[in-house]
Amino acid sequence: MAGPGGAGGPGYPDLPEYAERVLAVAELIPAGRVMTYGDVAEWLEEGGPRQVGRVMALYGGAVPWWRVVRADGRLLPGSELRALGHYRDEGTPLRTAPHAAEDHIPRLDMRRARWDGRQDGGTGSPAADGGAAP
Repeated sequence: MAGPGGAGGPGYPDLPEYAERVLAVAELIPAGRVMTYGDVAEWLEEGGPRQVGRVMALYGGAVPWWRVVRADGRLLPGSELRALGHYRDEGTPLRTAPHAAEDHIPRLDMRRARWDGRQDGGTGSPAADGGAAP
């Protein structure tokens, strides 16, 4: 079952160049780690969180879409349970939902789950060490 954005993916005909770049970054994120929409834009040194979100919504279904997330750690509305399954399978750090939350869906533990793009798996912003694009 594809995630948000239907088929899409690198190598698909007529895919905008920016979309190919965003999807390529999504494929680099290791299992159990995440990058925010803003992190991806910063990594690419182009666009912003909304542009990255739009790409993921339109074309992200063929890549690990659940690894590109909101900065607040909330799961993607409408795809929470599918994403949660992926996070649990991959061992992505999660925080328990507050008791006041209506849906009781956990959030990502962004401090522990966020990936900075380094091979050593460090945390922080992808541009913290110069943000060299892939």
